[in-house]
Amino acid sequence: MKLLFVVSSLDLTAPFSATPAWWQLMKALYEIGVDVIATPYQGPAIESLWWRAEPNPARWQGDAFKVARDTIRRLRPQGGAPAATTGTTSGESLSDRLVRQTAHRLIAPLWHRHLDRILTQQPDIDAVIVLTAPLNHLTGVPRDLSARHDKPFFYYDGDVPASLPDMRGFATGFRIYQGADPSEYTAFISNSAGGAERLKELGARAVHPLFYGADPDVFSPVDVPGQDIDVMFYGHGREYREMWVDAMLAEPSRRMPEARFAARGTRLGDVGRTELLPYLSFSKLREYACRSKLNLCITRAAHASVYASSSSRPFELASMGCCIVANPYLGIETWFEPGKEIFIVNSAEEAVDRYRYLLAHDRERQAAGQAARERVLKEHTFRHRARQLVEIVRMYI
Repeated sequence: MKLLFVVSSLDLTAPFSATPAWWQLMKALYEIGVDVIATPYQGPAIESLWWRAEPNPARWQGDAFKVARDTIRRLRPQGGAPAATTGTTSGESLSDRLVRQTAHRLIAPLWHRHLDRILTQQPDIDAVIVLTAPLNHLTGVPRDLSARHDKPFFYYDGDVPASLPDMRGFATGFRIYQGADPSEYTAFISNSAGGAERLKELGARAVHPLFYGADPDVFSPVDVPGQDIDVMFYGHGREYREMWVDAMLAEPSRRMPEARFAARGTRLGDVGRTELLPYLSFSKLREYACRSKLNLCITRAAHASVYASSSSRPFELASMGCCIVANPYLGIETWFEPGKEIFIVNSAEEAVDRYRYLLAHDRERQAAGQAARERVLKEHTFRHRARQLVEIVRMYI
């Protein structure tokens, strides 16, 4: 099988949180025998051992567009994210509409020619998969090229439900459904099982859940001299998880002066006695996690409140054999068994009690981390996801 990916970015230094997941997914596809071609919507085309890169046909236009978009967003009043809306265009701000229309006029034609050229030169490509590139920037392109080349086009939305128009989304993010036509794609792929019906209501002809996972060779346990951190959290921003940052990190750190709390992240606000760790490198983040007796998984409200809306962090932590404590997460039992492979707390009081218990019971804590890694190896590696993706594509070719 040969797949062409239009990926939001291939640049790991760019602020697109799903980029590491897309690297792992495309690597896994290569490992199971898929011929992978990747072309980035934003930033440079980066070659790897696992895929062949095609250029970004609108790189300078995209960079200029991003500067203009960010300028417009900075001029928006604080708290100016669009209000919740039930339609694909209602509630869209003037600046968002301007951003979308400009992208459609200037950037979409370049992408049409670029993809048309690739599909003409390589007719053995079986399918095109768009990985979270802005849906409404490319309106019309999938319909025309799918008909012209007789190829299925898939859209993989890895941000459901936060990306949906009836959610606020992130203040700095694209509004990807306003002005879009989901029906022009052969099928949608989604990180969320619970979001599937909403995608169909927006016009998707078919929706296939495909959850995040982890590459166990990348997210693997490392030997450390000792676990000198008691409780650790890695994540960026309080947005949509303010209550749980306070209940699981800030408040317990004040109530447990005997324990060392640490966090690696930005824009976390008041985290009590928690020590903020420097970033340094990905390998250092892995070391931090393995140095920590307990690792917190604090999932944002949108994902935590819609059934089985996967995010990367639970799989990454589990793959490293960490003992995980999480906030309530609807559908978490889809992937991990609460009380055995992951622990759930419902308040600051429960968090303090659970932390103290687990910190005092090494064997139980270590068994939970081992069980979580075994579950990943059995069901949740990106090779599992790659095989599932191949099966989805085969349904349409």
